[in-house]
Amino acid sequence: MEKCNLCPRICNKDRAVSVGFCGQTNEIRVARAAPHYWEEPCLSGKNGSGTVFFCGCTLGCVYCQNAAISRGNTAEHGITVTEEHLAEIFLKLQAQGVNNINLVTPTMFAPQIKKAVSIARKAGLTLPIVYNTSGYERVESLGEIADMIDVYLPDFKYLSPELSEKYSRAADYPENAAKSLEYMVNKIGAAEFTDDGIMTRGVIVRHLLLPGQLAESIRVIDYLFEKYGNSICYSLMSQYTPLDSLDKERHPELSRKVTTYEYNKLIDHALSIGMKNAFIQQGGAAKESFIPTFNGEGV
Repeated sequence: MEKCNLCPRICNKDRAVSVGFCGQTNEIRVARAAPHYWEEPCLSGKNGSGTVFFCGCTLGCVYCQNAAISRGNTAEHGITVTEEHLAEIFLKLQAQGVNNINLVTPTMFAPQIKKAVSIARKAGLTLPIVYNTSGYERVESLGEIADMIDVYLPDFKYLSPELSEKYSRAADYPENAAKSLEYMVNKIGAAEFTDDGIMTRGVIVRHLLLPGQLAESIRVIDYLFEKYGNSICYSLMSQYTPLDSLDKERHPELSRKVTTYEYNKLIDHALSIGMKNAFIQQGGAAKESFIPTFNGEGV
């Protein structure tokens, strides 16, 4: 990490002495590690997904539900761990009976995570590893860790560079998300499930509908379905929640939840183009109570 180029921003920062756009040094910082029951059903199941929330982020989404650890005071919420300690966290989650190890926003620490997974595997870790990402990835970096990943869970937020810049400070998001998703799909192959429906291998693409952006969301799912059809799984999300961290004067259009009409139109369109392998949400998903408390639990 002397010249960090893990993400598309290619900051070239020496993260031993400084931080990149992600706001992180080369020390792993974890804000929470515990069973999570609100992921897609094939990940959470009855036993939960073993989510490990890392601090920092390579994007700057103005509506981020995890803003406290992604762009906020990560020193307040995160705990520094070694690779050996991270491996112990994975094993502890496995002992709690979770279905998988779910790495949430792992990009900034991918090399260290790779070492931690290797340590844990040698010590008896058998669970699938889920790479839970914003989609803003470099294919070159994904290739370095690909052999340890069983399930990819990327976002595909926008096709519009203008919206990507406006809402996530990354005009090049669409091109990088497209390249990285293609790599993930080609690398992982066909989805695999246990007898009780838990995914052990596969790709699930998440898309969050934003207020007033139905047309953009339709463009996104049209693009994805034309390219991948039902060979991958989709998660069409209505859970957008305007938080106190949102600058409502600068982005007044984001100061409301998504309407039932907007979300139903998106689902109707997905069905009309033949989408079958998709998870959808009920209206109750748009609640702050679904956002975990980043209090160092399990770390």
